[in-house]
Amino acid sequence: MRINVKALLLFSVFVVATCGLVYELVAGTLASYLLGDSVTQFSTIIGVYLFSMGIGSYLSKFFNRNLIAWFIQIEVLVAVVGGLSSSILFLLFNQVASFRIVLYMLVSLTGILVGLEIPLIMRILEDRFEFKDLVSKVFTFDYIGALLASVVFPLLLVPYLGLLRTSFFFGLMNAGVALWLCFFFSKEISWTRYLKTTCMLAIALLVAGFILSDRIMSFAESMAYADKIVYSVQSPYQRVVLTKNEHELRLFLNGNLQFSSADEYRYHEALVHPGLNAVPNPRQVLVLGGGDGLAVREILRYPGVEKVTLVDLDPEVTKIFKSHASLVALNQESLLSEKVEVINADAFQWLRENRKQFDFVVIDFPDPSNYSIGKLYSNVFYRLLENTLTPEGKVVIQATSPFVAPKSYWCVVNTLQSCGFSTLPYHAHVPSFGDWGFVLAQRKTNWQLNPDYPKELKFVDAASFAQMAVFPKDMPRVETEVNKLNNQVLVHYFEEEWAQFVN
Repeated sequence: MRINVKALLLFSVFVVATCGLVYELVAGTLASYLLGDSVTQFSTIIGVYLFSMGIGSYLSKFFNRNLIAWFIQIEVLVAVVGGLSSSILFLLFNQVASFRIVLYMLVSLTGILVGLEIPLIMRILEDRFEFKDLVSKVFTFDYIGALLASVVFPLLLVPYLGLLRTSFFFGLMNAGVALWLCFFFSKEISWTRYLKTTCMLAIALLVAGFILSDRIMSFAESMAYADKIVYSVQSPYQRVVLTKNEHELRLFLNGNLQFSSADEYRYHEALVHPGLNAVPNPRQVLVLGGGDGLAVREILRYPGVEKVTLVDLDPEVTKIFKSHASLVALNQESLLSEKVEVINADAFQWLRENRKQFDFVVIDFPDPSNYSIGKLYSNVFYRLLENTLTPEGKVVIQATSPFVAPKSYWCVVNTLQSCGFSTLPYHAHVPSFGDWGFVLAQRKTNWQLNPDYPKELKFVDAASFAQMAVFPKDMPRVETEVNKLNNQVLVHYFEEEWAQFVN
C-alpha cells in the first residue's frame, strides 16, 4: 500500500507540473495572439507566473492541518481557474478597458495556486521518503512534467485541440487527479463528501466547456468582429478568421486585418506590377508570404511567366485560399494554376537552403510586429535574398505605412541599402489601410521602368506610379538604424509608432 501511495503522490506532482506549465504557455500564446509582440508577452507572463508561484510557496507555510484535503481542494481550484482561463480571456478581450489587468490577475492566481501545491505535497510525502530522496523524486517528476508540456504544446495541443480545448483538457487532468485522491485517501480526510462533490462539479463544468469550445470561441469572435464570421480556424501559427458583409470579405490573422476584397486590388497591383513590369522577359517568380494567392493572381497576368514559387509558412492559409469558393473566386484560382508551386515552409530557412535564382521576388510578409517576423526584414535575410536574384532581377517588399510609421518604413529602405541594393521607395493609398509603403530593390544602380502596364489593371498605370514615387512634405525620409538580427530595431520602431496611432 505504501508503494502505491508514493506512486500516486509522485504522479500528482507530475500532473501539477505538466498542467501548470500548459496554463502558462496558453496564457503566453493567447497574449501574443491578442496583444502582439510574442517575446514581451511570454517574458512578462513567465516572470509574473514564477513570482506568483513564489508567493504560493510562501503561503503554504500557513497550512498545517489536513494537508491532503487542502491539496485536493487547491487542485480543484487550479483545474477550474486554469481550465477556464483561455475562455475568460477570449471573452473579455474586447469587453474590458484594461485587458492586461485581467490577464495578469489570472496568471497570478494560477501561479499562486500551483506554487501552493508543490510544498504541500512535499510535506505530505516527508514521512514516506528520506529527505534527499524526497527532494530528488519530487523535482525529477516536476521537471519531467514540464518537459512533456513544453514539447507537446506546440506539436500536438495547439494544432489539434486549440487553446480553449487545451485549457479544458488539462483542467480535467487536475480535477481527475483530485477526485482520484479523494477516493484513495477517503479514510484519512474528514470532509470527503464535500471534496468529492466539488471534484465532480468541476469535472462536469470542464467537460461541458471542452464540448462547447467551438461555440465559446465563435461567440467570443462574434463580439470581436463587426461582420459575420464565415470561416475560422486555429493553425499552429495563428488564428485565421474570415468575415463577410454585403460588400466585402475581410481576412484577419490574429485579429489583424490582412485585406478587404473591396480594395485589395489597389494593394496587390501596387505591390506587383511596378517591379514585375520592369523586368525584361520574367520567367521565374518567387513569392514569400502572400499565401492568399492575390499577389500570384497579379503575376499570372504576364503570360511569359513560366513558374511561380510561393513560400508561405501556414498551410491553413494556403488551404483555405485553394478551397473556399469565395476566396478562390477572389484570387481567380491562382493557387490552383499549373504554373504555381506552393511550399509551406519558413521563408528564412527556405531562402537559406535555396540555390535557384529568380527574375522577380515579391515579399508580402505581415508587418514586423514581433521578433519572429522582424528577422524577415533584417540585413541577414536581405543578404540571402541577394543571392536569389538573377543579375537583372528585382524584388519588391511591403514595408508598412510611411505616414503612420516613417521610422519603420525608412528602416526597411536603409537596411536594403546597407546590403548593397539600389532602392526605389513608393507608396499607394489603400482605403482599408491608409497610405501604404513599398520598396523596389535591385542590384543595378540605374532604374529603367516600363510605362506599358497590362490593360486590365484597375489602379496602376504609368501616371499613377509616377505619383506613388513622390513623397510629400509630411512624409520625409528619416534616418534610422539598420535592422539586424541582434538588435531587431525595426520591431521597436514599429511598436512605438503604431502604438501612438492606435491609442
